[in-house]
Amino acid sequence: MKFAGVHSWTSVKPRFFLPSVLFLTTAAAGAADVAVVGIFPGKAVLVIDGSGPHTVPVGGSRGKVRVISVDEGGATLDIDGRRSALALGAAPIRNESGAGIRVALSPDSRGHYIASGTVNGSPVRFLVDTGATAVTISTEVARRIGIAPSQGQPVVVATANGRVSARRVRLDRVSLGALTLHQVDAIVQDGLGEHALLGMTFLNRTDLRRDGDLLMLTKRY
Repeated sequence: MKFAGVHSWTSVKPRFFLPSVLFLTTAAAGAADVAVVGIFPGKAVLVIDGSGPHTVPVGGSRGKVRVISVDEGGATLDIDGRRSALALGAAPIRNESGAGIRVALSPDSRGHYIASGTVNGSPVRFLVDTGATAVTISTEVARRIGIAPSQGQPVVVATANGRVSARRVRLDRVSLGALTLHQVDAIVQDGLGEHALLGMTFLNRTDLRRDGDLLMLTKRY
């Protein structure tokens, strides 16, 4: 997608994907930096402070990390006495240099980068789309998170299905794992489907690079 008169961007595509390994949100608690890197029936595969992977059954523990439950969307862990629900999608990586918050995304079986995030604090599933000029959400999602599309600025956007009418709005905050940006311009339009598009009004404020199959986003400002 692109605004009328604005050139599109080339999408980032991996060459292959191992579907048995899924990268999920990490959680830091005290000295522990925990990542769920795989889910199996009744088990979670954990990387703890860079050590692992360790396969831990529900009810089992590895050090100060206990697996409470797992489902197809992620795992719930007790990390040093604190419960953390880790959802399928983005995997924040602790940046020891302090230069910026970094998020790593793993592709799905079709080579798309899909991640769980939030808009104005409400959960949203994002499809990373470097061909989208702006973060784009459906009218239904906008209403669910408290945005009135009618109050946005009318615009015309060019899509694969032709030019469509939409509304331009500004989002207070957009989060992807530990990476949060404020005052993000976005487009609200009908017929978008189940995923929001994480477009260039978000991606332009990060350093975007590939590391093997992972797509790495580091916050710049």
